[in-house]
Amino acid sequence: MAKDTQIREAGIAHAAQRLPSVVVDDYNIELKDGDGFIGDRVSKSAFREMLEACRERLRAVGADPLGDKASCDFSKRRIDQILLGEDPLAAGVVFSAIEDFAQELARVARLFLGQDGWEGTQTIVVGGGFSDSRAGRLAVARAGYLLRAGGLGITLEPIRHHPDEGGLIGAVHLAPSWMFSGYDSLLAVDIGGSNIRAGVVVTNLRKAADLSRSEVWRSEIWRHCDEDPIPSRDEAVERLVGMLGDLIRRADRASLTLAPFVGIGCPGMIKADGTIDRGGQNLPGNWEGRDFNLAERVTAAIPRIGEHPTMVVMHNDAVVQGLSEVPHRTDVTRWGVLTIGTGLGNARFTNRGTEDEI
Repeated sequence: MAKDTQIREAGIAHAAQRLPSVVVDDYNIELKDGDGFIGDRVSKSAFREMLEACRERLRAVGADPLGDKASCDFSKRRIDQILLGEDPLAAGVVFSAIEDFAQELARVARLFLGQDGWEGTQTIVVGGGFSDSRAGRLAVARAGYLLRAGGLGITLEPIRHHPDEGGLIGAVHLAPSWMFSGYDSLLAVDIGGSNIRAGVVVTNLRKAADLSRSEVWRSEIWRHCDEDPIPSRDEAVERLVGMLGDLIRRADRASLTLAPFVGIGCPGMIKADGTIDRGGQNLPGNWEGRDFNLAERVTAAIPRIGEHPTMVVMHNDAVVQGLSEVPHRTDVTRWGVLTIGTGLGNARFTNRGTEDEI
């Protein structure tokens, strides 16, 4: 039987709850309280607002050791430099913001752990762009301490891969590994509120059958948030298709054998037909609703990869980033992921083949 026929007969759906290695118990929870969405308090912008508040308290009594530059304009790298710099007061300001953020992160984690879909969670992995910094890792470590010191037997730790790569590597776990036998790589896409990243993931199946050696061979990024005017939905799709076409040509020149498979992580609640029910309003041109199907658009633009018809599978972006941890979470039964970026992504998993699998 031809492999493309096997793939289609496997009946893989977009946003499937039961994946090859895990059950997706819940994802994209939008928790609110009296002050709005709780995820807004643990975003990249929220940290900079906390940093600015710490600076304001110093300005009330004297000079600001961080100068005149607005906190929202500090890069992650610059914040880390201040944290490790020789000015103790400046470093103390950043430490104070880290403490405020950690307190909020611990509170948000407790709220998630109180949800039905998160009952019994043993580990939470924190991904997203914020975790790719010393300040972010310290905030995660401090929040983890607060949870354990508060009596919760749970670990909170940064994602293993670089967040930019984890959002691509996780795509290999959207389908059974046998689908990639005979191929050495696949295309993956990570769509976010500020950028779109596409890449070629090498599976290295011969080195590790559990896909734990998968790695990003090459990736391209487009920061749609920097465009003026903001691109339309059609322009965004055209740009993405162009990125994928470029990667296909590069892989061919490098003699990589791409599987006829594209895994896509995208914000929001993804329906089985590939449409976005909600949560895609911040993407260029609003991707929500029955009138837009990204998977179908990509398939129509790239109908074949190599000799076989293209299969596109979509899931929530936090789910896909969390899936990059699958080979490294075999020591627990139930675990979750929080991704801190433009917003707060979230997903909870139960490992397949465990006593508590639902």
